[in-house]
Formats: sequence, structure tokens, C-alpha cells
Amino acid sequence: MDFPLVSIITVNYDHPEVTCDLLKSLRHLTYPNVEVIVVDNASPNDDPAIISQLYPEIIFIQSKVNLGFANGNNLGIKQAKGEYILLLNNDTEVDAGFLEPLVSKLQSDPGIGMVSPKIRFFYAPDTIQFAGYTSFTPFTLRQYLIGLNEIDTGQYNQSCETYSIHGAAVMVPVSVIKEVGLMAEMYFLYYEEHDWAERIKKAGYKAYYVPESLVLHKESVSTGKLSPLKTYYITRNRFLFARRNIDGIKRLITLLYLSFIALPKGVISFLLERRPDLAAATWRAYFWNFVHFSDIRKNQLLK
Repeated sequence: MDFPLVSIITVNYDHPEVTCDLLKSLRHLTYPNVEVIVVDNASPNDDPAIISQLYPEIIFIQSKVNLGFANGNNLGIKQAKGEYILLLNNDTEVDAGFLEPLVSKLQSDPGIGMVSPKIRFFYAPDTIQFAGYTSFTPFTLRQYLIGLNEIDTGQYNQSCETYSIHGAAVMVPVSVIKEVGLMAEMYFLYYEEHDWAERIKKAGYKAYYVPESLVLHKESVSTGKLSPLKTYYITRNRFLFARRNIDGIKRLITLLYLSFIALPKGVISFLLERRPDLAAATWRAYFWNFVHFSDIRKNQLLK
């Protein structure tokens, strides 16, 4: 294989020490042609200056406002010079040779538009988090991680097409991004990678899982495991994803299900668990969709 430039982009939001751990692992890459871009999303509490001080080789971009995951990554993509873009969560660490299989898979077939590596949990490194995605179930929009919480014994060591990629680590050729556009910034946080995958597949490309590449994921360092912030955006964007990506009678049935079954079920469940903050976040998420109707399918192009 040759070694086209890969632009590795990660978004920092507080916890600069976590980003520094990632950058330390990136220093050991065997792939010889990379640039690393760190976008700080206006960290409110922790000064991110230590990142560029300890790792002066990176390109450091500091936003004046919190742009969210999609827009933060898009900001990095606009500054990137690589032939391939790798979006990598800052709460990950990587194997030294994880880039070569991803680049090789994309080079092997121009019909592949995006790839994700095998992802295991950082704090349980023998346990799988991601070995591909199932398709969304009709109407309920539920989707499942293949291999989740299984001990890795090599059972998912065959590269294959996957319904979607994992937002913690995804590589896309710049040529594909120029064709389909950047990630949809209206999501802000969660579901934007699945929306991107839908658009890339609708353009005729495939998404692939590449097990020869390994990433370890610490997961949810910035947002918390059951925070109102996470609950709000996952709930809001599940509804938004349906509005943007489903048409016809399936769209109508899905929106009716989300409005009259999933909404009351979610609110009541959180109230029974004595989490009124999560119940309120769920209600606000649905209300956002009822008051935001215009331009939901607008996508920003990469110039």
C-alpha cells in the first residue's frame, strides 16, 4: 500500500488529560503520514492549553462556543489536508498499527464510503463494544451493537459490511465527504454519525467493519452515562433521525410510535425511577421536534 495523508480529528470538551492520553498513543503510530487536529469545544472548566503545550506537533483549534460533536468535527474537517478523514473520540486510545487496515480497506474498493475498526472497552480490554451494527428495527428505530459486552475470542475477526459505523472511530475519504456533505450540525450530539452513514449509503457507498484495526474506548467521559444532557440529545435526535431519513407511510408510523408510545413510556419510566430530571429532558426533547420543522434536511457541503 501507499500512504496517503490521513487527517485525524478529535474534539476536546474539558478533561484535557483524556485527550492527552489519546495523543500519547497516536505518537506511537506505525503509519507514516498523518496530521492530528484537536478542536476544543469552548471547554468551560478545564484549560485546554496543556494539550498544545505537551503536543506541539498537533494542529490546535479553539472554538469560542461549544459547537457540539458534529460541528466540532466539521470545523476540523474544513482545516484538514488529508485524503482520508479519521474522526476519533478523545476518550479513546489506539493500537500502533490501527490505521493501516482502515486505509487499506478503503483503497481496496472505491465503493466503500466509510469504515470503523473493532472497538473494545478501555477498562475491560478483552470485551467488545463494537463489531458492527444491526439495521434499525422498523418503526421503533432501535439498533444494536454487534458483539456488545462479549469477550473477544476472535468471533468477529472477519471484515464485513455493516449497517452503520461507530462515531467513536470512523474513517471517510474526503472525496465522499465532498459528494455527500459534512455531518448534519443540527444534531449537536448523538445520531449524527448514523445520519451521515444513511446519506453516504444513499449515495451508493458501503460501510465496512474492519476488525484488523483496534481502538479502546473509555466512553461517555464528557456527557455522563445517565445525564439529562445525554438523555435529551439521544431522545431528541432519534426523532430527528426519523424525520430526516424515513419517507412515506413508514415515516408516519414511526413518528406516531415515537410520539404516542415511546414518549409517555420514557417519561413514566423515569418518574418511577425517581429521576424527574431525565423525565423533563425527555419531554423537552420531543417538544424541540414539534417546534422545529423547517430545513431539517439541509446539509452543509465541503468546499
